[in-house]
Amino acid sequence: MDHVDRVIGHAERQCKAHGARLTVKRKQVLSALLLSDKALSAYELVRFCNSQCDESMPAMSVYRILEFLENENLVHKLSLANKYVACSHISCSHAHSVPQFLICQQCSKVKEIAIEPATIEELRASVDDAGFKLVSTQLEMNCVCTSCIEQAA
Repeated sequence: MDHVDRVIGHAERQCKAHGARLTVKRKQVLSALLLSDKALSAYELVRFCNSQCDESMPAMSVYRILEFLENENLVHKLSLANKYVACSHISCSHAHSVPQFLICQQCSKVKEIAIEPATIEELRASVDDAGFKLVSTQLEMNCVCTSCIEQAA
């Protein structure tokens, strides 16, 4: 739990630097994502928060909180899975490469890895050559994690 407290503290400072506030409910949602070993949907977060807190948190509130956390670069929305994960670089102070998410299609475990900017530029050029415009550089790949492969063996 020390790790989660440190990350939350860093997230609070980051929000404050942008003129935003990490409220108690925002901390609850971010903490749930930090504690989870897999991506969570908004409704899974509602259930988690409602089981851990004295007062009920409606789904609409969780969606607004997730939007805030995403805008503050504290969480990532995974479009393929329609789920969310905490950014693995919340506590870092250095610049990061473009994130790529490896998503286990069996257990929903997610691993964030970096892609070199040159690779993204090559992809962007290919997209442009094909007559399209790249809207987001976030990449998501359906995978199977080692644990699920070992369980199937």
